[in-house]
Amino acid sequence: MTTIRVPKAWEIPETEVTPEAIYFNRRRFLKTLVGASILPILGCQSSSQPDQKLVATIDLAKLSVKTNPAFAKVDRPITTELLAARYNNYYEFGTGKSIWQAAQSLPTEDWKVEVTGSVKNPRTYDLDDLIKKFPLEERIYRFRCVEAWSMVLPWIGFPMKLLMAEVEPTSKAKFVRFTSYDNPETRVGPSWTLSGNLPWPYTESLTLAEMANDLAFFAVGIYGHILPKQHGAPIREVVPWKYGFKGAKSIVKIEFVESQPSTFWHTLVPDEYDFEANVNPSKPHPRWSQATEKFVGAVKDFSWEKRDTLPYNGYGEYVASLYS
Repeated sequence: MTTIRVPKAWEIPETEVTPEAIYFNRRRFLKTLVGASILPILGCQSSSQPDQKLVATIDLAKLSVKTNPAFAKVDRPITTELLAARYNNYYEFGTGKSIWQAAQSLPTEDWKVEVTGSVKNPRTYDLDDLIKKFPLEERIYRFRCVEAWSMVLPWIGFPMKLLMAEVEPTSKAKFVRFTSYDNPETRVGPSWTLSGNLPWPYTESLTLAEMANDLAFFAVGIYGHILPKQHGAPIREVVPWKYGFKGAKSIVKIEFVESQPSTFWHTLVPDEYDFEANVNPSKPHPRWSQATEKFVGAVKDFSWEKRDTLPYNGYGEYVASLYS
């Protein structure tokens, strides 16, 4: 009997996948070039020299992990590491994309994550606890911003459901709230306000069913090493079927609650940032279409490749049943 395998929507043919050896050899080659100060900077001019301060922010401790084969393939190349390190949102440190310099003031030593609320086993973890207790793996996920740009990023971390099993939410828990680190003395914050003060600290939330989904992930690393500060060190939320603002960075508290909690962007602009925030090409943002996206991937010229937006960012077979 012949077995017919139907490829998943997010997979690409085996012949188009970069072999693992080439991928890691390329990574080592790029690091050699960086050391020789001849790697083109991620910007508009390919002849520029790399910003050594930017390079220093990602020269971090290595994490030796295997890639989960279920999440090893996507339909586009992995975004170049230096580009991802300098082009990101982190509103505690400003509204522009180049927040990586301001983010270096984030203090990550002796990090603690409190897990509390409606759970049988409340815990306070330090970073070493999390890395040692939960087996780490690499997952290559699409990343889709609500601003209609996208990347592909190789996260390192562990499934959220493992932490759920450790703390055991009670029957009262229906949502989980993530709270990011906040210190007014180091916070730059957006240069604008909407109707007064901003609702710091940054918070986000999922339903318990979303948190228990196979895709939901806590990232403690990226590109083979621990998270740089501009990516939300030392631990952040990764939910690839949702817009990026749902991924709380630099988490200090995880709280299981009975009612839907308020969240940062949904509190500020609920008509633009809905609570669910699933990637949906047929649901436009009030100020732009979500039908297409600009994929950021190339190092040489900071090129943008226009692509059609996929429902649930291409992960519908994992999560669509949560919303039926």
